[in-house]
Order: sequence, then structure tokens, then C-alpha cells
Amino acid sequence: MATEVLWYIIPREGAYPWETEGRRTVDLGYLTRLAGTVEQLGYSGALLATDLYDVWPLGSALAAATTRFKPLLAVHPGLISPTLLAKMALSFDTLFGGRLRFNVVNGSTKSLQEYGLHVEHDERYELSAEYWSIVKRLTAGEVFDHKGRFYDLKNAGASFRELKPVQDPHVPLWFGGSSPPGIEMAAEHVDVFLTWGEPPHLLKEKLERVRARAAAYGRTLRIGLRLHIIVRDTENEAWAAADRLLDVTSRATYARQLGDRVGEDGVGWQRQFRQHGGKVPARARDLEVHPNMWPGMSLFRPGPGTAVVGSTAQVVDRLKEFESLGVDTFILSGNPLLEEAYRVAETVLPALGARP
Repeated sequence: MATEVLWYIIPREGAYPWETEGRRTVDLGYLTRLAGTVEQLGYSGALLATDLYDVWPLGSALAAATTRFKPLLAVHPGLISPTLLAKMALSFDTLFGGRLRFNVVNGSTKSLQEYGLHVEHDERYELSAEYWSIVKRLTAGEVFDHKGRFYDLKNAGASFRELKPVQDPHVPLWFGGSSPPGIEMAAEHVDVFLTWGEPPHLLKEKLERVRARAAAYGRTLRIGLRLHIIVRDTENEAWAAADRLLDVTSRATYARQLGDRVGEDGVGWQRQFRQHGGKVPARARDLEVHPNMWPGMSLFRPGPGTAVVGSTAQVVDRLKEFESLGVDTFILSGNPLLEEAYRVAETVLPALGARP
């Protein structure tokens, strides 16, 4: 199967949007222009991350403004009823021609408390497994009763049984987790296993565990990789761009980003953090953990912290190295999102043979 490449869309947009002065004004017109550009350039869609705007109105607006663009909506299980989520998903797919995909986000114990959901690390995965098993059955068109640890449903799906599934067998689930409970949940329930960027030897070991656990359930998974891209004509220009990000980031942002994550129980974050140890380097390249691999993005912002930094040829080599490990899907980003969508599409995508 040809490589699939998605882009990234988030309302906090700009050259360095974690700082007020690095953020541009974004409105619906800008976001629909960005989605249309992503579609036109040959990306299959984009990840819509949890941020200032809820992903449902944003995803609906962008789908309405495009024809092929597939939004990958980040959704936390447990915040709304799985039956209601399934009805929303079937409605979306009916209206927009089967373009919806879910990015299953398990979050952290601390972040979910804001919404009144009090579950610890391993319990989050138990909840997620039950939640998404229900959503999968409902978006496949089933009507059923269910009694589990977290949900007791009667005649679930009956009120919207006339909403027939558009995607077969259900709305696809994309998910990333690095802990044993996360990998187990992925192996049993999801369609695409997502991971953040890591040096290839670490990623290879994790993917081998994922594949082994999926095989135990008689399943195979697609593998997706989320990466930030800093690509320039030369290697020196690319690292200079990374150096600039260090220079324009305030001490307050560094303190907030690193201090807020103290005690973080997500294993994926812990694996990212170990690559820089919470230390801000004098030069970006001081943190290079593998050729062209830079974990410095997590010094500025939450979420995936690894960037591939280099010339076009070097960035393509790194992505092909990940392809050799079985990665068939990339979710890429660069700042600003609009301009870098063009740059990556014109330099990197042709070498990957990404399918539009």
C-alpha cells in the first residue's frame, strides 16, 4: 500500500504559536483555506487536535468546505455517551460521504479531571477499551444491549438505526499508546496504531511489541507516525531554523511547559521527556538523538515533541527509514502550518510517493 500522509490543523497557528507574538490571527476563513490547501496539495486529510476549538464544529466546517479532505478528530473516551458519539459519527459520515476518522486520545489523569472524569492511568485504558468497542459496533450499524464495568446500555442504536454506516466495517479508530495497557488496547481494538517520533531502534522495539500483541488477537494494524518537519534547502539552514525556535521562546514558556508536566503519567510523554531531560540547550543540535532527529519541540508545547530537521534529502531518508520499520502513514506538521504545508508537499511528498 502506498504511503498516506496527513497534515495537522490547530487554531493556534503561526511561526511559533506557543508565544503570543509568534501567533497569527486565525478565523474560520483562514482554517477553511488551510483545509482546502491541504486537500489540493495531496494530503489525505489532517489531524484536528484538541485545543481552543472543539473538534466537532471545526471538523464539520472543514468537511463542508472540501470534498475529499478527511478530518481525523481527536476524541477523549468517556466525556460523552458512546451512543451519542456514534450518532454524531454516523451523522457526520452520512452528510460528508464517509470521511470521518477518530483519533483516540486517552489524555492524562490531571487533564481529564477538568471535565469531571476521575480515572487513573490503567483504568483509563479499561474505560477506553469498553467505550470504543461500543462505538465500533454502533457505527457498524448494530442495535444491542450492553452491560460492562462502565456502561449499561439498553437497545443502543435503536433511535438512529436508519442512519446506515458509510464506512465498512465502522468509523476507523486511530490511537497511540506506549504503556502495556495502551498497547493491549490498541492491539485488540484500533485500526491504525499511532506513535510519536523516536530513534529508530526504540521505535522498532515498540512496534514489534504492538504487532505481537495484535497477532495474539488475530489482527494486523496499520502503523502511523506523528512528526514535526523542519526542512530547508540545506542542513545548516534547517538547524538554524530550529535554533531560532529556541531563541524566540520565552523563559516563561519553558518553565510552564516543563513544570506543568511534572508527574505526568503518560508513558508516551515520559519517553519523549527522556530524550531531552527537561534541559534547554544552547544550540538545537545539542539535542540531536539520531541523525536529523530532534526532540526539542516538546520544550515548547504539549503533544508530539520530535522534529525531523535537515535538507530535503535528509528528511526523506529519515522518513524512508521509518517506512522500512513498517510505518505506512505519516501525520506531519511545520510552522506556520499553511506555508509549511506547501514546502513539505513540494519537497518531501513526491519522494514518498504519497497517494492523494
